[in-house]
Amino acid sequence: MELLKNKMKGVFFCLLCSVLIFTFYPYRSQAAAPKVSAQAAVLMDQASGRVLFRHNDKEKLSIASITKVMTAILAIESGKMDRTVTVSQEAIQTEGSSIYLKTGEKIKLRDLVYGLMLRSGNDASRAIAEAVGGSVSGFVLLMNQRAKTLGMSRTHFANPNGLEDPNHYSTAYDMALLTRYAMDNAQFRKIAGTKLYRAPATNKENVRVWKNKNKMLRLYKYATGGKTGFTKKARRTLISTASKNHLNLVAVTLNDGDDWKDHQDLFEWAFARFRPVQVVKKGKLKAHVHSFYQNRLYVHRSVVLPLTGKEQKKLKKNLYLLKPEKAKNWQPGSPAGRMNVVIGKQTLTALPVYFQPKKNQKAHHFWSRFSIFLQAIISGGGS
Repeated sequence: MELLKNKMKGVFFCLLCSVLIFTFYPYRSQAAAPKVSAQAAVLMDQASGRVLFRHNDKEKLSIASITKVMTAILAIESGKMDRTVTVSQEAIQTEGSSIYLKTGEKIKLRDLVYGLMLRSGNDASRAIAEAVGGSVSGFVLLMNQRAKTLGMSRTHFANPNGLEDPNHYSTAYDMALLTRYAMDNAQFRKIAGTKLYRAPATNKENVRVWKNKNKMLRLYKYATGGKTGFTKKARRTLISTASKNHLNLVAVTLNDGDDWKDHQDLFEWAFARFRPVQVVKKGKLKAHVHSFYQNRLYVHRSVVLPLTGKEQKKLKKNLYLLKPEKAKNWQPGSPAGRMNVVIGKQTLTALPVYFQPKKNQKAHHFWSRFSIFLQAIISGGGS
């Protein structure tokens, strides 16, 4: 009898373990972010800038040829893409990867940018820098100025190609900021996502055919662009972008020996877990506020964030407004406060909230101003 009881206990214990395993395992497999081989990594939502995954993403490191994302976007924004560039002797002498330009070759800036992004041509980077910035030093100045405006606070560029230099470094996070910005440009998106490009013949060379070095465009069906990099110090660096179900992502890894797999794993994890959700709609705000503000608050833009199902339930929108007595003489469009979108103690985004006076208030402001103007005319405008 005792033996039977022990057997029954054993069976019950096994069943309980099975139930627990099948109950919790699916949740853990969805919730746990993938492990990466990179020294530093980040996964960012392109639309909102929300970071979905990070690992040492603020560590300053060598970045190799992913530098060329900055070189490319500055070239595109220069407005000189259809201009013909004459290649200098200094350009063809640039060490490292090359598209084999020739001294005195006349080639469109557009073709140089394709050669830069698809084949990582260091000779192309030098030719672009000279054409857009007047010199390499002039172009580097432009690179650092743009980095500052983008909030790349832990970045400093020393050249347009990523060749080793102690003063040339960035972080995974900063490079994601840059890529997010660049991907807003239609020309950049087209170039970065091109698998094969035929560069027209020049005065020195026949038609060139370039295949993109970014294997993500062939390995992963949702990939949309990116840039590869490698130096002995930086090791393998990679930026890639991917889109699925209206979710656009940017992944950056630095010093990653298994980057192709890591990027695919990060994308698959995020696509399975997050959905783009409109958390704020552009226009008039519907909120329980002081009667003075009722139906008179609005925002200039909608906010869409990537959220998990659990996050959607926990999400809150906190409104911080100035006291009504300070707002009595406000004009249309005056800022009234801000809205913070939060989950727990984490603020996902914040945006300004504006004030719209009632129609009769607008009229009152108009006639008050008109009365002052009229009095000034009657009195002769003297002081």
